[in-house]
Amino acid sequence: MSEKRDYRDTVFLPKTDFPMKAGLPVKEPKIAARWEEEGLYQQLREARAGRETFVLHDGPPYANGDMHIGHALNHTLKDMVCRTHNLMGKDAPYVPGWDCHGLPIEWKVEEQYRKKKLDKKAVPAAEFRAECRAYAQKWVDVQREQLKRLGIMGDWDNPYLTMQFDSEATIVAELMKFAEAGNLYRGSKPVMWSPVEETALAEAEVEYEDITSTQIDVAFEITESPIPELVGAHAVIWTTTPWTIPVNQALAYGPEVEYAIFRVFVTAGGNSTSFPEDAVGRVQEITFLVAEDLVTAFLNRYAEALTREWYGTSGNKVNLTAVEPTKKNIKGSDLAGTKARHPMHHLGGFYAELRPFLPGDFVTTDTGTGLVHMSPDHGEDDFLLCREHEIEPVFAVQANGLYRDDWGWLGAGDLDEEGRPRRRSVINPNFNAPDGPICADLSATGALLSARNDETTKHSYPHSWRSKAKVIYRCTPQWFVPMDKELGGGGTLRSRAMSEIERVRFIPEKGRRRIGSMVEGRPDWVLSRQRAWGVPITLFVKNGTGEYLQDPEVNARVIAAVREEGVDAWDEARKAEFLGEAYNPDDYEMVGDILDVWFDSGCTHAFTLESGRWPALKWPADLYLEGSDQHRGWFQSSLLESCATRGRAPYDQVLTHGFTMASDGRKMSKSLGNTIDPLKVMEQYGADIIRLWALSVDSTEDHRIGDEILKGTGDQYRKLRNTFRYLLGALDGFVGDLGDVGEVPELEVYILALLADLDGKLRHAAENYDFNAYTRLLVDFCNEDLSAFYFDIRKDVLYCDGPDSVKRNAYRTVLDLLFHALVRYAAPVLVFTAEEVWSTRYPEGGSVHLLEWPQVPAVSADGARWAKLRELREDVMEAIEPLRREKVIRSGLEADVTVPADAVPDGFSDADLAELFITASVARSDSDAVTVTRTSENKCGRCWRLLPSVAEDGDLCDRCEDVVTQLDGAA
Repeated sequence: MSEKRDYRDTVFLPKTDFPMKAGLPVKEPKIAARWEEEGLYQQLREARAGRETFVLHDGPPYANGDMHIGHALNHTLKDMVCRTHNLMGKDAPYVPGWDCHGLPIEWKVEEQYRKKKLDKKAVPAAEFRAECRAYAQKWVDVQREQLKRLGIMGDWDNPYLTMQFDSEATIVAELMKFAEAGNLYRGSKPVMWSPVEETALAEAEVEYEDITSTQIDVAFEITESPIPELVGAHAVIWTTTPWTIPVNQALAYGPEVEYAIFRVFVTAGGNSTSFPEDAVGRVQEITFLVAEDLVTAFLNRYAEALTREWYGTSGNKVNLTAVEPTKKNIKGSDLAGTKARHPMHHLGGFYAELRPFLPGDFVTTDTGTGLVHMSPDHGEDDFLLCREHEIEPVFAVQANGLYRDDWGWLGAGDLDEEGRPRRRSVINPNFNAPDGPICADLSATGALLSARNDETTKHSYPHSWRSKAKVIYRCTPQWFVPMDKELGGGGTLRSRAMSEIERVRFIPEKGRRRIGSMVEGRPDWVLSRQRAWGVPITLFVKNGTGEYLQDPEVNARVIAAVREEGVDAWDEARKAEFLGEAYNPDDYEMVGDILDVWFDSGCTHAFTLESGRWPALKWPADLYLEGSDQHRGWFQSSLLESCATRGRAPYDQVLTHGFTMASDGRKMSKSLGNTIDPLKVMEQYGADIIRLWALSVDSTEDHRIGDEILKGTGDQYRKLRNTFRYLLGALDGFVGDLGDVGEVPELEVYILALLADLDGKLRHAAENYDFNAYTRLLVDFCNEDLSAFYFDIRKDVLYCDGPDSVKRNAYRTVLDLLFHALVRYAAPVLVFTAEEVWSTRYPEGGSVHLLEWPQVPAVSADGARWAKLRELREDVMEAIEPLRREKVIRSGLEADVTVPADAVPDGFSDADLAELFITASVARSDSDAVTVTRTSENKCGRCWRLLPSVAEDGDLCDRCEDVVTQLDGAA
């Protein structure tokens, strides 16, 4: 028998230099360097100049530390927004920015001082600020390079920084708008204060942790009351903040609460020798005032405390008998006019004054005793109630958490029995402990009825998210913006903000409720901070009156100086220069506080969108995009600042994302070792893998990342890459024209219809920021509609049809359309890979990122008919698989298949079905099942199909015979 010919050289196999192995960690930096060298961002701006503008205003990340996975997600989403809008033909610039002032940076510089055992206060303020500025610039530069490595496209050479002199001057100018409109006031209110960092904190700078606090019951002896039975009785208060007792000034009752006066007899439990000597036969009698509903709970705490005091752990208990109340059903309102003395009244002075009983609607009977001690220095309810009754704060606790040196109890002169000072920070657990100085002193007076730390009663308590130390409410003089003052032009700041919240589009919608509830209930905006690194509150306050100067000419001189020299311009030495000849410098105080950093970031819209420095930008922004925590941060400060100065929000849409959790759903923590470093991920996998992950998760909710998740993303990426590799190989040397759609095979029409449908869905997803859907649609189309279906069916036509085959040319024409569409769709997601794909086919074709949304033919097909066919195809493949596993056949090409006749859609012949199912043959029957047998036909030596026209294995089928003859003749 003669040897069969090898026909491999007659088969048109795909050919491309595009490698299957991506090698992204090596390729991506080279591509990024080329973009930078060619000025790709500027090329795009020039290409889109004059088009409709879309502005995403970048919320400034903090210039402190390396990029983390949250940065990566956030900036990938922002990049996706801008790239998709640029792709859709709009001019969508991206100007990145950084927040550079504030406590986090100052804290880091102070840490460096502490390591060197240096005192920050000994360094000139300007020199210290210069170090803060240098520290911030260092991290701006680091983060900028890291974000560029992630493929984020923007104006990296010209970002905005809150510490740029122009920015600082604009922030001052915005503050002056508040001042000139009378929308600032200086007042004393309790604010969240960090004794460690010695400054007020905004809500956004606080995190909450569960702690166990010392709970104490303290007796205040009543000395005056319109209810005779109360005189000599003891009002009992319960608190979890013992450190506030030294500044108590009143007691609050609930006007509608029912109270009881009752006597308690306490006796020793017997004559055991284990009892303290003075406890045997001991009797105590005391009268208490407690809310009726809380009497039992209080007596249990009191009995437990006495037992612990008298008997320790011996197992014996005191006998405690509560006599029938002397007077029941005392309504809280009946307590008006009652006064008690402070347990430390023997110290005289502040403590000798009687404490009035005041009505408080906030008093409940949920826990405690139904009586609340009032410290206007350290509680908002306390402050407001006491202010209403002309009781003012005493400012006893200093910025560092210690009592004033001159304070009568626990001040600098307060010594223990051995003559040692007992001053300790109010946040020190030992200070507040049952055996600490406060409880010890109260116990010595007989006023401490119980004190304990109960691990079962943990409660949420605010901590500084920087120092992780507990914060306190501390009354200090601060500068505020009123929320409910009538503004010029109508409405209050609160009402304007609430109106804008209703107007603005929030994605997801729940963001509207979240920010709305915060603004609706928020107190006045505290603007001042007692630190060095920030924009100064550039106000002059008149001595004696406390009123601040509202002179536009003075303000203009200050603004000009800051624009020239930055925040260092606000210096006492320039006081007379700023005030000018119209004012005597001796009559005014220069405010020494700085602005809350949230005011800085709330002004970014003013010094970026309105500045003219970036001509492509416009005010207001189309979109703000940040994490959901910014409802109480940047979204809100920007809203309030703009509503006060411009009457509306600086944005029309707000998009929020959730937080990235570890793969097990837990919060990421270095201590748990479950963090994912995006820099390491880029080193191992490449930036496109991070981007694909970020755009695949439902980012509007909390989402997860981990090694296994990244491996899954890598698999997803490889499938997309292989789709492009196949397209590039199949289109090698392609020139062609789709021609008349009526002449195009039906399968091609169907695929074009699927492409048209995909095009509409992707555009809708992009316009609605549904990037999870965008990425899923793209991946599913490539995997399911193309690789597993279309490419699989048409590989025979591609490999084996002749060069002039209408079907082959139609296939490659459709592949060309798919290539141009898919590379554009993928470009905002896989920014580096799409560039590699495009430049592989068009080495001189410029950047893929300059292209616009593809023009896809508006083709339609009977989708239901094709869906029915694809379902039948799945059934056939499932029926073939057992025979393939058992090696009865090696592939579907060796299978004769019989299918239920009623499962076949109209219009498909048996030959069509064999081609679509990739089988030897297909027949129809009345059976409900698909059956498969091995074909008896012979195998073509070129296309490997088993056909009746093949006389014996290795011979050619009719089609291949014609193609080979044609090729041989042309040779």
